[in-house]
Amino acid sequence: MSTTTRLITADELLAMPHRDAQGNDCRLSLIRGEIKTMSPTGVTHGILCAKLATELSIFVRENRLGIICGAETGFVVERNPDTVVGADVAFLNREQLKHLDNREKFAPFAPDLAVEVLSPSNTVNEMDEKLAFYFAAGSRLVWIVNPKRRTVAVYRSTVEVRILSEQETLDGGEALPGFSYKLSELFADE
Repeated sequence: MSTTTRLITADELLAMPHRDAQGNDCRLSLIRGEIKTMSPTGVTHGILCAKLATELSIFVRENRLGIICGAETGFVVERNPDTVVGADVAFLNREQLKHLDNREKFAPFAPDLAVEVLSPSNTVNEMDEKLAFYFAAGSRLVWIVNPKRRTVAVYRSTVEVRILSEQETLDGGEALPGFSYKLSELFADE
């Protein structure tokens, strides 16, 4: 005997309460129609996300390039079945904003730049899958921040990667020309 699980759509995910079976707040993603529950993050994760979002927001606003999103903003990166992933920080350029009809819903595309800060629960396979989703859906740049190693992996495709140490400077590449941020500032213990 087999059972069939009904696949969930992006719109159904958006309408769901973000609570686990015990009623605790949690983060959800949708991978090919199946809900995945993620635990809340630690303080270091939040600090790094806030620092990057702040620096990016200042640069993007001053140069009128688009918007910066944080707090696990959802992006639909596949349809039928739907896949919705949440970026820790994301940049949407002005052209993308023209196609964002309803800001109360998930963005119907991948961000131009996606930033992921690793948590202890993240697996290599999970991050590889997320990278593939982002680039297949049109992202031009993905940064993966590793708090333990104090590095940032800069992906320009799923196979083109450069690992930056905390002595180096992060740049915005083609997605954000002119942006730079010293990683010593990102990883500074304040």
